[in-house]
Amino acid sequence: MTSHKSAKPMSVERTIYASTPAPVFIVRKTAAWATILAFLALFAGLQFLAAGSGNSAGAPDGLPKGAESARAGQLQERFPGGRNLPAVLVYSAEDGLGSDELKAVDGSLQRLAATELFTGETSGWVGPTVPLSRDVAQATVLLPADLDGFALSDVVAEIRATARDGLPSGVRVAVTGPAGFAADTADAFSGANVTLLAVTASVVAVLLILTYRSPILWLVPLIVVALADRAAAAVTAWLSSTTGWFANDGSTAGITSVLVFGAGTNYALLLVSRYREELRTQTDHRLALSRALRNATPAILSSNLTVVFALLTLTAASVPAFRSLGVSSAIGLLLALLFALVLLPAALAVSGRGLFWPRIPRPGVHARYPHGGVFGRIATGVACRPGAVLAVMVLVLISMTAGLSGTRIGLSSTEQFRTESEAAAGQWTLSDNAPAGASAPLSVIADTSTVAEIRKKISGHPDLTVLGAPVESTDGSLARLTVLPDAEPASARSFELIREVRAISRAVDPGAVVGGSAARDLDSRDATLRDLRVCVPLILLVVFLVLIVVLRALLAPLLLLVAAVLSTTAALGVGAWLSDHVFGFPGLDTAAPLYSILFLVALGIDYTVFLVLRVKEESIGRDVRCGIVRAVGLTGGVITSAGIVLASVFAVLGVLPLITLTQVGIIVGFGILLDTFLVRTLVVPALFELVGERIWWPARPAGFKERVPAE
Repeated sequence: MTSHKSAKPMSVERTIYASTPAPVFIVRKTAAWATILAFLALFAGLQFLAAGSGNSAGAPDGLPKGAESARAGQLQERFPGGRNLPAVLVYSAEDGLGSDELKAVDGSLQRLAATELFTGETSGWVGPTVPLSRDVAQATVLLPADLDGFALSDVVAEIRATARDGLPSGVRVAVTGPAGFAADTADAFSGANVTLLAVTASVVAVLLILTYRSPILWLVPLIVVALADRAAAAVTAWLSSTTGWFANDGSTAGITSVLVFGAGTNYALLLVSRYREELRTQTDHRLALSRALRNATPAILSSNLTVVFALLTLTAASVPAFRSLGVSSAIGLLLALLFALVLLPAALAVSGRGLFWPRIPRPGVHARYPHGGVFGRIATGVACRPGAVLAVMVLVLISMTAGLSGTRIGLSSTEQFRTESEAAAGQWTLSDNAPAGASAPLSVIADTSTVAEIRKKISGHPDLTVLGAPVESTDGSLARLTVLPDAEPASARSFELIREVRAISRAVDPGAVVGGSAARDLDSRDATLRDLRVCVPLILLVVFLVLIVVLRALLAPLLLLVAAVLSTTAALGVGAWLSDHVFGFPGLDTAAPLYSILFLVALGIDYTVFLVLRVKEESIGRDVRCGIVRAVGLTGGVITSAGIVLASVFAVLGVLPLITLTQVGIIVGFGILLDTFLVRTLVVPALFELVGERIWWPARPAGFKERVPAE
């Protein structure tokens, strides 16, 4: 017998939530506030955990540990002074260094040697003045090898100030060498990531205000994304310092922050867009939010996992900086996903419908015809002549790749900085006033019994000069030769001579190794090219497999991936041309193509996933042509907004000090706009129209109809 109590009608709220399978625990009033408080507690805990984890001021490590020059660096520690970090003081004067000027230089070195830097137990060593030409002289200073980051920067700053003190008018000094470059990198990144965060947040705020046209709505996603970014920074800093899985250098931290802000904002745009749609059909904002979350989650999750898996392919790289970026950015994007799918819905739930003021969406108010608007009309036009549109777009994209022809690939250590670098200036002074290659000598380390024969064979080479006698290691088992190649550092001839020195040395002693800054440049370039050949196919394979799982088809993922590759190649061509002819950079860094391909393929597929999943949804009960027109009309505004936001965020990488990151920002920013306005708007609709229902081969989703007239 049914009791009167059990027959009592359910409350309105219970009735609403019983009718939807959405994760209602997030949007209920009490649960939403509990979620917000839990995330704030989590955020505070992460900040406390990461306190004291160190800074991210270092430069990215582009040299694999197993590279020959890296092994040579390790063997250097067995030689006198090998456990020290050298700094080279370059003195110069336009009117020449006469006897009086050289005496003043010697006096500055004596004062430097008397400072606390060189009088303690762990002190270094100050070498004598060595004239190189009428106008230039140099001296070498050895610093403790354990100095790095801001500590090294402070020491080098003190050396520079002391070395300048008391010099005659017209005499200049620049501190270069490994210590000088490391210090300049730390100085360049000092405050750069704070600037990056501030500029990124400002750009996102402005674009969100323009997108939402609301004075308050933009604050909620911006705050959520900013919290996700700082949480990601805390987690990656803590993991880097405690586990050593990856390095939290300035470049890695900057790119991770850009990815979290860009992707997190995109997730927010997609969710809020679906929420706005549901508010136009539902009177209860919590039910609307539940349905929006249910509908948006598959696209957001698919997008996130596509990028995360693509980033994790970098763990197969040999360059430490690539592996660090892959792990750090994957962690950051997973946290961005967590904040977007949990904290953001909770914040929207407690804010209510009034958050959209002054254009508050209500049933029957501000409604739009779902597949109308500019993007719907464009899709309809493409559907009329898909073959012609696709042919024109392919020709346009192929023509853009021409910018890659004639582009110099690779930058030397002196060409990496976009900001002023005293170390680079000092190195250029050395190059201008010493024989070619003198500013980047090679170190040949071999067994003591074989070094005489190696020296003889190298001396017989017309373009190689051996300086001085061999230097023995402290245990007498190894000997080191200093070799000057007759070629400008980082030139093709320089790299060719390094390989010849290695071949000559190993022919005598198979265990011989060749190191030095020029050899490190060569090994870093070769490792980057190797990683480009290995990681790019892995990225494409991973993205293809994820698309198969998400779309449950084979043909659609293949065609979409081909479109993404063509768009990416076009962006590389335009980016290389802009880098050379507009920004005047000396070349395209070898790391820029790998970074750009990774981000453009993975992030470009994001928008395609958003669109195609909506095509599947809108095609149910219709044909693919109707589905693509409706999907483009419905998603055109939000995808365009997301693309502009992401492109703008990547452009902000230009505030960081390395040319590589500026080039990545240029290429990726342009590529995302290219994908947003051409590939997603024209190429993909044309492909769907030409292929029709076969796009879903080998499956054909239930509920699809054969082609019917367009609505």
